[in-house]
Amino acid sequence: MENSLSLAYVSKILAGVTRQGVSLEDLLVARALDPDLLSQPRARLGQRVFAELLQEAMQRTGDEFLGLGHSTRSRPGTFAMMAHAVIHCRNLGKAIERSAAFYAMFDWPGGMRLQRQDELAIFQIEMPVTAHRDVMIEAVMFLALRFWSWLLGQEVKARALDFDFVAPQEAGEFAVLFDCPLHFAAARNAIALDAALLDRPLLQTPQTLSHFLRNSLSTLIEGAGPPPDIVQQLRALLRHAEVNRLPEFAEVSRGLGLSESTLRRLLREAGSSFQQVRDDWRKHTAIFYLRRPDLGLQEISTLMGFSEVSAFHRAFRRWTGMPPGAFRQQDGEKLQVL
Repeated sequence: MENSLSLAYVSKILAGVTRQGVSLEDLLVARALDPDLLSQPRARLGQRVFAELLQEAMQRTGDEFLGLGHSTRSRPGTFAMMAHAVIHCRNLGKAIERSAAFYAMFDWPGGMRLQRQDELAIFQIEMPVTAHRDVMIEAVMFLALRFWSWLLGQEVKARALDFDFVAPQEAGEFAVLFDCPLHFAAARNAIALDAALLDRPLLQTPQTLSHFLRNSLSTLIEGAGPPPDIVQQLRALLRHAEVNRLPEFAEVSRGLGLSESTLRRLLREAGSSFQQVRDDWRKHTAIFYLRRPDLGLQEISTLMGFSEVSAFHRAFRRWTGMPPGAFRQQDGEKLQVL
């Protein structure tokens, strides 16, 4: 069943928007909602409707911070540029560090940093006192967790969340947003994660990012969806490796946090094998190189890690049923027809 938020809490989140001259009544009408709901603070909105309201508010204010940043705005498209900046990162830890560095380039009211503390990873948020500071911190934490979940293709659950302010009246709404222990009146604002998550490879690619950005707000609010299967996880791990130095089975199992026997079993149950996934990855990489007219077969063979062109020929024939030269010619003819 879809989670929901009280209208009173939604109004609090949109308080910065009203300060910029956009009325909540206009937002509700724009999304075909009854403005009389404003007189019913206990009324609840589903997460999809909530996402649509936020999208409408961002478009009207031209501010991805929804006015919560006080004198600082984040122009529409800023989040998308950050996502493009992190999508090529090797793992989640690198992606978090790069996103923090990205926003540090802007004059936004805060700072973010990531630290490892034994088995924990601490993502700390620093923000000066402003009228809507508490809501801004909540929003940053919520969207960060959901974005990290999307990057990995599985839910990233916090071990705990620390807030340096006292519990608000709407603290019960936090249970809808965050399923973990919440510590109010703490010494910092921080997300505590299992440190092992930082080493997980990103499942998403520039291609899936393009699709994600078409409706990113709804995706983030509604969640990451089902976890990836073992083959998808293995492909994500191989995606960040050099094709001529693909990791061995033991290294891959450690990277996925699994024993070798468990990884074999999961791959077998998925109707695949480590060698099959590796060969499939090498095949698609070889095809990518063959579609580049500036690369000769000798150069592609070297890039693929083969000491001799003949070895590359045999491997490619095994993968596709034809030698690389014939594939390149056939593929070129298809492109000309198109």
